[in-house]
Amino acid sequence: MKKAGLLLAAALLTGAADQTPDHVVATKSGLVQGAPSLRDPAITVFKGIPYAAPPVGDLRFRPPAPVAAWQGVRKAEHFGAICPQPREPFGPPPPAMSEDCLTLNVWSGAKQAGEKRPVLVWIYGGGFLNGSGSNPSFDGEGLAKKGVVVVTFNYRGGALGFLATPELSRESGHGSGNYGLLDDIAALRWVQANIGAFGGDPARVTIAGQSAGAGSVGFMALSPLARGLFQRAIQESHARTPRDPDLRFLSVSHRLLPKAEADGQDYAAQHGAHSLTELRAMPWEKLIEGSARVDQDVQTGSTARPPYFRPVIDGYVLPRNYSATMAARAQNNVLVVAGNNADETGAVPETAFAALRGAKSRPPAGNPQVNLTLADFQAYASSKFGPMAAEFLKLYPATTDDEAARASNDAAHDANRISTWLWASEWTKGTDKGVYTYFWTHAPPGPDAALRGAYHGAEINYALGTLYAVDRPWTAQDRAIADRMSSYWANIITHGDPNGPGLPLWPRYDGKRQAVMSLGDQWRMIPIATPQCVAFWTRFYATQDAW
Repeated sequence: MKKAGLLLAAALLTGAADQTPDHVVATKSGLVQGAPSLRDPAITVFKGIPYAAPPVGDLRFRPPAPVAAWQGVRKAEHFGAICPQPREPFGPPPPAMSEDCLTLNVWSGAKQAGEKRPVLVWIYGGGFLNGSGSNPSFDGEGLAKKGVVVVTFNYRGGALGFLATPELSRESGHGSGNYGLLDDIAALRWVQANIGAFGGDPARVTIAGQSAGAGSVGFMALSPLARGLFQRAIQESHARTPRDPDLRFLSVSHRLLPKAEADGQDYAAQHGAHSLTELRAMPWEKLIEGSARVDQDVQTGSTARPPYFRPVIDGYVLPRNYSATMAARAQNNVLVVAGNNADETGAVPETAFAALRGAKSRPPAGNPQVNLTLADFQAYASSKFGPMAAEFLKLYPATTDDEAARASNDAAHDANRISTWLWASEWTKGTDKGVYTYFWTHAPPGPDAALRGAYHGAEINYALGTLYAVDRPWTAQDRAIADRMSSYWANIITHGDPNGPGLPLWPRYDGKRQAVMSLGDQWRMIPIATPQCVAFWTRFYATQDAW
């Protein structure tokens, strides 16, 4: 971004176009100066731009407030602080943390304002607790080189982002506990107001995320407050049928307001706070102590539990849950891309069986992993499927421990694909924009490849074109896969259709066809399961409570 048309708005503000420095853009709050990307100087990066006021003091536990305007040119060459979150027990020290964290980052190859390039807004995962928009894997250069303006941002998580109490609900007048989602909405509103100055098109905005980020994307697609702020949505693990019991422990889970308020009140009391005044005066370091917990009250039929702090069906940000929203055809009318990875949600790679079989410790009964015994598998079937257990065991037969582990793995693969297929059948009844579904199968290379396979999040660096951001022994094949995968994503963001020259055909979801697009190791439509297994899982899900 040089002085050309992109600086016109800044010149109008300053009255001195000849003296305006390079890489300066005029936002609604003031001038910001970015810098060329270190890998490709044709891409300009703007880091740490505030999109809302710091949520500190009396602004804690409130919707994000407008950012204060500034004078002069604000340097945007360094990422902002990440939002407060528990420190990982292992791994490198985290970046600086602060409640003054509501900042975003922009990557653009545009040379002037008005180019109207398509926009991607990436929402990170991390169980609504950890993560940041400055994670190197989410670097925007990969897609910016394919013509996309990329935005990442920080949002409040854990107790600071999702604490609900009766007093907070009374104060707001419309529930509480969704401050992190309100941050998402504020970032999207910033994009609508400002992205044109970076060469982006506010009428072509795609939101995308993985895990809890995919959950945020799904909740944005349900929220009337986000209507009109984006046109396309990409959910990378998971979009599931509302009657899938797995929704209760995945990061796309939600809470009802009464439970969220009661849990929040208990949490506050455990931290010695009995009023909002005390909660807002408490140092954030103390407030987040013990926030990395799971919700033990949620019965999932599994050892897994959802995050304690997560979005709330509050009647305002989220008026309805998944099933009620789709039944009312009240979701936002946007195109959705959704998929799962082969080795997540109870499934493991075939290569792990030889590596792990016979290990000294094995997972608890009912967890479909490599060391599952035949007795465990049969007990799991009886517990989960009740009167349908015999049919399940006939469809996924096993007479030995090895066969049981593999049968459980097959069942997990089928359940993941079928659940998303059933979700799409309901979602498409309330929108005319269409759905594309996928199943990611490629394992990133490295010493953990045999054990982890196409693990939860394995697709991110390929989809965003950021192999350069992760230290793995990438091969020519990996680079070719990343180029193809990121081209699909760039096409979705640009045209609302993944297909383009040189790419294998990816058909739109068709409820009459029980198939999903396989991406990674193969690029073709595959059956979601046998017709008999599809019929079984469809009937089983129909017996479960709607979520």
